[in-house]
Amino acid sequence: MKNLKYWLAVALLSPASYSFAQYQVDALRFSQTQPSGTARSLGVAGANVAVGADLGNLVTNPAGLGLYQRSEISFSPGFGVGNTSSQAFGTTTTDNRNSLHVASFGAAFTNRRPDGDGNPWRGGTLAFGLNRVNDFNQSFSYGGTPSIKSDILSYLGRSNADLTATDLDDLAYEAFVTERDNQGTYIPSDYDNTGPLDQRETVLTTGSQTQFDMGYGANYKDRLYIGGGIGIVSTRFKSTSTLSAVDPTPPSTQEGTSFGSLNYRETLETRGTGINARIGAIYRVTDAVRLGASVQTPTVTSFSETYGASLNAVYDKPITVEGKTYTSGNAVVDPGTFDYRLTSPFRASGGAAVVVGKNGFLSGDVEYVNYGQARLNSDDDGYSFSNNNNAIQSLYQSAVNVRVGGELRLDIFRLRAGFARYGDPYKDSSRDRTQNYYTGGVGLRQKNFYLDLAGVYGTTKRYYNPYVLPDAADTPEVVVDSNRFTTTITAGFLF
Repeated sequence: MKNLKYWLAVALLSPASYSFAQYQVDALRFSQTQPSGTARSLGVAGANVAVGADLGNLVTNPAGLGLYQRSEISFSPGFGVGNTSSQAFGTTTTDNRNSLHVASFGAAFTNRRPDGDGNPWRGGTLAFGLNRVNDFNQSFSYGGTPSIKSDILSYLGRSNADLTATDLDDLAYEAFVTERDNQGTYIPSDYDNTGPLDQRETVLTTGSQTQFDMGYGANYKDRLYIGGGIGIVSTRFKSTSTLSAVDPTPPSTQEGTSFGSLNYRETLETRGTGINARIGAIYRVTDAVRLGASVQTPTVTSFSETYGASLNAVYDKPITVEGKTYTSGNAVVDPGTFDYRLTSPFRASGGAAVVVGKNGFLSGDVEYVNYGQARLNSDDDGYSFSNNNNAIQSLYQSAVNVRVGGELRLDIFRLRAGFARYGDPYKDSSRDRTQNYYTGGVGLRQKNFYLDLAGVYGTTKRYYNPYVLPDAADTPEVVVDSNRFTTTITAGFLF
């Protein structure tokens, strides 16, 4: 019986087993974005759909490239400080994760016709650049004593009894945590006898999404600006989670149980390359008022992921399995690779800007995206993503992202501020998962050089289930409040 289930476990512990439960989460993760671009763009919360003359327009509205008067090149390094506060089992745990990155790098080459030559097309700008559009660097942890119905052994005992096969369940079986003797009794005895467990987990994610763009913006009569661009999105994501459970009861006082502790480690590494395109326009209604709009096609990305897991169990009392005695058990899922494709939803943006002479500007953007339209596909005819795609439609909804910002000009100096609110992608209205960003910045402008500094403070909330029990009321939930402060500096040269 043990050997038969072992081979069933091997089949179930493939990446396809992981995909059935998790890929709808990945579809959302890789479809969302964050404010991006140069320090100037970040200082106004990315509200530049109708502003223009910034390399951040490569991501939001390539028509803004048509407003360039001179060519430029810029480089924007950034540093992020992330903090999390996790509530679970009546306790609160804090953690942090810092990262150094390149926020933006690019060049714009402008060709403007001499004034008075009679050609209505006043010129155009060809630009190349990269922008960091998503940041996955985060670490959170939690710990405490769950109720006996919500601890990890309760999950393993129920899932084994119900013949529900999962990675964690099958690894536990191979490590003897849910093994049975000849009488059908669990070797560690009834899991209810272990008493309260000390359960802890740390989840670390790293990586980012960076978009490499090529775009062109044209200027018609200094009134209408149109543009288009192509983006290549590079994705790197890695997640490592380590869950431990310890029975704090001294072995001498335990009744009928051999369980001492377990340690479950799960790793997932994903890499992908995708492509999208966007077009846009800006119309100067008056010298002071500009209106802008842009549309981005769905991003089609090919992903390759590597997934692995391991479980180690230690017993306070020796256990006997098929005539052999053990004081510990180990089980490993060797890393396996699985390829798939994700088509993220299209995006549509509209914005307005009011330019107050040479004193600065105010701008506002609205972006629409329907996360329920994301779709997963596989080149493997033996695997179908239909269940995951159904889950995407049932879990996610359309969202509206709002960005507002402004710039004040004081001679050669610039002061900026902004706010962005990225709407909740979940249909479940009982929990708020909106992302809020508060931004500010300063700048210095010279004839052939500029230097900008921006700070972005973002907050969001996540609801995490380490495992799911048959009774939803018993399933443990971790509430993760996270914030991240990112500082970006841009150095630019005009020529």
